[in-house]
This record gives sequence, C-alpha cells and structure tokens, in this order.
Amino acid sequence: MKRRLRIVAMTLGVLLALLAAGAAWYVHSKQPVRQGEQALKGLQAPVSVRYDERGVPHIRAQDQADLYRALGYVQAQDRLFQMEMLRRLARGELAEVLGPRLIDTDKLFRSLRIGEHADAYVARQDRNTPSWQALQHYLDGINQYQDSHPRPLEFDLLGITPRPFTAEDTLSIGGYLAYSFAAAFRTEPLLTYVRDELGADYLKVFDLGWHPDGLLDARPTLSQADWQGLGALAQLSHQALQDAGLPQFEGSNAWAIAGSRTRSGKPLLAGDPHIRFSVPAVWYEAHLSAPGFELYGHYQPLNPFAFLGHNLDFGWSLTMFQNDDLDLIVEKTNPDNPEQVWYQGRWVDMTRSEQQIAVKGQAPVGLTLRRSPHGPIVNDVLGRNAGSTPVAMWWAFLETDNPLLDGFYEANRADTLGKMRSAAEKIQAPGLNIVWANTAGDIGWWATGQLPVRPAGVNPAFLLDGSTGQADKPGFYPFSANPQEENPARGYILSANVQPLSPAGIEIPGYYNPPERGQQLDQQLRDPAIKWDLASSQALQLGTRTDYARSILKPLLPVLRQVVSDHGEQQWVEKMADWSGDYTLDSVPATLFNQFLYDLADKTFRDELGDALFDTLLSTRAFDSALPRLAAEADSPWWDNRGSPLTETRTDTVRAAWRASINHLTAVYGPDPRQWQWGKVHTLTHAHPLGAQKPLDRLLNVGPFPAPGTHEVPNNQSSRLSPAPWPVNYGPSTRRLIDFADPAHALGISPVGQSGVPFDTHYADQAEAYMRGEYRPQHLSEADVAAHSQGELRLLP
Repeated sequence: MKRRLRIVAMTLGVLLALLAAGAAWYVHSKQPVRQGEQALKGLQAPVSVRYDERGVPHIRAQDQADLYRALGYVQAQDRLFQMEMLRRLARGELAEVLGPRLIDTDKLFRSLRIGEHADAYVARQDRNTPSWQALQHYLDGINQYQDSHPRPLEFDLLGITPRPFTAEDTLSIGGYLAYSFAAAFRTEPLLTYVRDELGADYLKVFDLGWHPDGLLDARPTLSQADWQGLGALAQLSHQALQDAGLPQFEGSNAWAIAGSRTRSGKPLLAGDPHIRFSVPAVWYEAHLSAPGFELYGHYQPLNPFAFLGHNLDFGWSLTMFQNDDLDLIVEKTNPDNPEQVWYQGRWVDMTRSEQQIAVKGQAPVGLTLRRSPHGPIVNDVLGRNAGSTPVAMWWAFLETDNPLLDGFYEANRADTLGKMRSAAEKIQAPGLNIVWANTAGDIGWWATGQLPVRPAGVNPAFLLDGSTGQADKPGFYPFSANPQEENPARGYILSANVQPLSPAGIEIPGYYNPPERGQQLDQQLRDPAIKWDLASSQALQLGTRTDYARSILKPLLPVLRQVVSDHGEQQWVEKMADWSGDYTLDSVPATLFNQFLYDLADKTFRDELGDALFDTLLSTRAFDSALPRLAAEADSPWWDNRGSPLTETRTDTVRAAWRASINHLTAVYGPDPRQWQWGKVHTLTHAHPLGAQKPLDRLLNVGPFPAPGTHEVPNNQSSRLSPAPWPVNYGPSTRRLIDFADPAHALGISPVGQSGVPFDTHYADQAEAYMRGEYRPQHLSEADVAAHSQGELRLLP
C-alpha cells in the first residue's frame, strides 16, 4: 500500500513538474526578444535595436524605410494585442472576440462611420508621399512580426485569428482618438433637456457664456421616449469607452518657458497628457535614428509618427483643444414617409445600408445604418429604445480633408516655428494644442482643428433643429483664426484645457475645463522671481492643490456651521475650512469634501434629471463648471427636492448631504475620521482589457496604489464622482521635462511600463516609481544609449 502511495505521489509530482515546465515554456514563448538576430524581409541594410533599462528600443538604421519597418516590428512584439483591440474598437468588431456584451459598443462605433471614413480616406491617398511610404514600411514590420511569431497570450485566451494590419486600421484608430475627445454625446442632450424641460432658471448654473437660447428661436420637439433614447445614447457613448478598457483622452497640461525665464538660458518644455489609465500603457516610447533624422518619440498603436517627441533641436507636447467639433441634429421626418427628412426647404431621402456584426458564441447581429444630409443617424443603434425622432451627427472628422498623416510626419521633423505651424495646419480633426520649443530659443503654441462657421446665434451646446438653418455649416474659418502664439513677450506659454482666445476674435464653442487648474499654473509660471529648471518643473507637474474645492466650499461653510450640531463633526467642518485644497495621501478633509460633494450633487440634481441623466451629468465638464456657481446661488431652483411636498432650501439640502456623507464614510471606513485618509479611499489600478475577469485580474491588472491628487489639480489623478471609495480613472499618461540647454538628458516616466506582454520584465516596472512622483532619464546621446544598453537585437535583411 505504501509503495503504491509513493508511486502515486511520484507520478503526481512528475505531472505537476511537467505542467509547470509547460506553463513556463508557454509564457516564455510569448515574451519579446531583445537580444540576438532576426531576419526581416525588405531591409536594405542591418538595423540595430538596443534596449535600455526600461525596455525602450533605440533603433539605428541606414535609411528611413528600414527605420520605420523596424519600428513596426519591435512595437508589435511589445504591443500586438493593444493594436488588435484598438482597431477592433474603432471599426466596431469587438463582439467577435469579447462576446455579446460588446454588441452595443460595436453598433455605436459603426454608426459613427469611422471605418467607412477610413476606407474612403485610404482610397484617395497619394501612394508616393513620404508619409504614406513610411506607414507602409511600418505596417509591413508589424505584419512580418505577426506572421513569424507565436500569438500573444490574449489571442489564445480569446481565440483571435491573426489577420494583416492595414492603413485602414491606422486611420480608424485616428477616428477613435478623435471621438474620445468629443463631449457632445454626453453634454448636448443633457443641456437641451434642462433648457426645454426644466427651464431657463435651471440652466443658469451651467453658465454657458453666451445666450442660452441663441438668436434663432427654432427648437426641436421631442417626446419623452426621445429624451429617454438620448439619455441612453449618452450613457452608451460614455460606457463604451470604459467597457473596452482602452485609452480615452480627457485633458492635459503643457507649458513652454523661454530662455529668459529659465535657469539654463534655454527654453524648457513640459507636458503630461491626461488619458484614461490602462494596461498596456497609452504611449510606446522609441528612439529612432537614421541619416538626416533623429527623434525620441511617444507613439500610438499602428501609427509610425510620434504624437509627442523631441531631439537635440526641438520638441513638443500636446493637450486637448476641447473645441466642439460635433453637433447632434434632430431631424424632422415626413409624416407620410419616415425615411425622408426636411432639409433646406424640401423632403429629402435618407440613405440606408445594412451590416452584420459577428458575435462570439452566437449568430451575427444585423445593423441598419441610416444617413441624412446632415450626417449619420446615431440613435438608430438603440433600436426600439431610440424614440421616434432621428438624431443625426455632424462631425468635423468626417467632413474635413484632414491630412493627419502628413501633419504628424512633418511635426516629427519640424525644427522651426514655420515648419511646426505648417504641420499643425494639416491636423484638422481632432482639435489639439501643440506646445513646442527649440534649441534656438523659440517657443510656440498652435490650436489645431478646422473650426466650422456656424450660423449667427446658434449655440451648439444644445441639440440643433435640422428642419431649420441651425445645423448648416457654410464653411470653416482659416487657420489664422485658431488660437496660437509664437514667442510671447511674457516668456512662457501654458495650455491647460481652459477656454482659449482666437486672434480673430471669434467665439470657439467647446467643452472646456474649469479655470482653476490653468489659473493656478499660470500664477506660478508668471512669478518673476523663479528661474525655471527641471526640479521646479517637476514640483509644478506633481502639484496636488486646487482652488476649485475652495470655490465650492467658501459659500457653503456658513451653512455647514449652521446645520452641523455634533461637536465632533463641527471640528471636521473647521478642518475643512482650514484645508488648503491639497489632495495629499494623508488628507482627511480631502475625503470628507469629496464625499460631501457627491452627496450634495445627488440631493440637488437627481430629482430633476432622473437616474440616467444624473449619471450622464457626472461625466460632463458642464457639471464641473456648474458646482461653484450652484454653491453660491442660495435661491437656485435646483435646491428644492421635486419628490418632496415641501420646498427645500439650500440649507435643507446641505444638511441632508452632510448627514449622508458622514453616514456613508462611517459605514464603509468606521467612525474614526482619522481612518478616512485620501490614500486609503483614492487608489489607482491599471486595468487590462481582460482584467475584469477573475482570476485574470490578479495576473493582468497592475495595482492598486494609493493615489495623490484629484480632478483639476496639476497631478490630475481623477476619479468619477461617486460614493467612496474612488478608483482613479485617468491622469498623466506620461510626464516629460526637456531643458533645451541639455535635451539629451530629458526626463520622463510611464505610468506602468513599456511592454504590453504579461509577465515581461517591463510590463509594470515603472508603476511604483510613477506613483512616487519619480522620473527616469530618456537616453538620446550615443554615449548614454551605449552605457544603458541591456541588450541588442539585430534585424538583418
């Protein structure tokens, strides 16, 4: 018996050892190769790829064709799954690999016509331009890698069959990025509902900055079913980006300081684009070098041209312009023919096309797409829940020539003000702010994007009436009307998502952030006593204080002192009164204020808007702008609870919100407020697209980490306003600092790591340093690259 048990035990041991060895071999087979030699067809000469201590490839080639082919190859081995998921999201093909829960997301993106637009864009391209040639070499490198190596682990888990990557995929992802900037889907139905269903008194808190009703009196007429459909569309638009677990662009900081204001006497450039956190990280870093060209760049999947970059001569960063380049238009249908809409004085047929969405584990789902003269009908994706009124979308991305590839190809080489200005003019959608500096001493800023001319008096913050001239676009303003500056006398340029000014004096509708973050940064940058350097710029980027909280608290503190009777709670009211608005990890007032802010919003807005529109409100910048104004208006009609027979005042609502906040924090974290520290309730977990499934969350997600900062501070680690706890959704997707007295020693950091391959050394090796506010050198000089090389991959013809 004992002998038999020993045999069984030995057999099990051998089987476990074999399983462990098999698992180790399997994981190893998926890892990037950063040492040795690999053949790559099409190369004219060998290419050297040296990897530094962070896994960043430093690629040296003999010509730019080889350079871009090598970039595609090495980026594919680190980020192939990310490329696959982004192209599927943009083209409405996620349900094919993720199943039925992504059907609505696929329907939404197909209704945006991003894939169709990309196909048409590619069809009319000049195949002989340098940008097109570079894209083809880059895609060839990606496809060669995919054809010659084992599939990524995620491909195996999802059953993805590899297929070639194409220029259409690249342009589709460009459309997704443009859409991720657009706030109209969330904001325009909400504001129109407030205006038309609640009235002008309720609209005042949103402080739109121009006549809410416009000068044209026509308004679309919508039924309750239409409103419900638009609310569902807003939720779908917001949720689609979250469910896909892929980056969404949210805001940013960037500044360029002239040499007259820096310690080194040369310009200093800083940038930290705010984007939804994810695994893999948003940016792929790579240093490219060939005769006549060198750039340390930050790249998006399937795009060979850096969106952020620098070399020894110049550099640039980006923020989101946040101009409103998307209008939702309510169409008037013919009572005798619902497939016709009233357009420019006559009934016009809508066009119709049919598509099939492949769905994992079930039969394909049909989708009918309609288009009016104004653009695609976007609420059709809701099916029977759409209401009876078609809503069309006019979107600059679909309506402009938008030579985006040419623009970024040129931006990667723009060493003078004139060259970067010319490159910026070619980026017509989405709207971006390019903040630029060079070694010669110049600094510049250009807001990119073609700005549409809208009829006088039309406010695109609301749904437009398609049966009138409201939605007409006579043309676009010239690029000279875009906000821009070159070498301003004050000695610095700042971009922080606030309302910009046009040199032509035109109004630029948009969904801009509250001004406090920009004002705070501007106040510090204009201090003449400071000579800026890398250290002081780090402190500025990592700032966690905001005046935004104070602007809300100031008018409410007298009310709180009146309604809070408990002695212990009174002490915490006074601690909030003394609080500077600094969201440090050990702050308790930060936690108490954030919970109070949610409960105040919940008890103020939900009863008028209902659950769906209230949920939408929390995701808009209109909400951020409304809160300080609401707090200061004691007579606002929002304070009254429509569900109560009484007439509530601001005092009543503040009392109820405070009580709800204390009760919630006590229930979740205990009765001792000293346990309510910000770092315990505000945490960052970098989520992989498959990380929502257990046990994959433990294997693929990175975190959680206690997170300092919050919404609208320089270190903008933001979470959705909700009851505590608060998982951080987005923040600085990289932090970069470049002093052009020594551009070879720029600083940067990734929130996670360079690699997107699970279990790779560089999958999450920067995550903890990022949370500590540390920076890492970005090696550019030959001596530094050689000194920090951890391995060399030689790509051979």
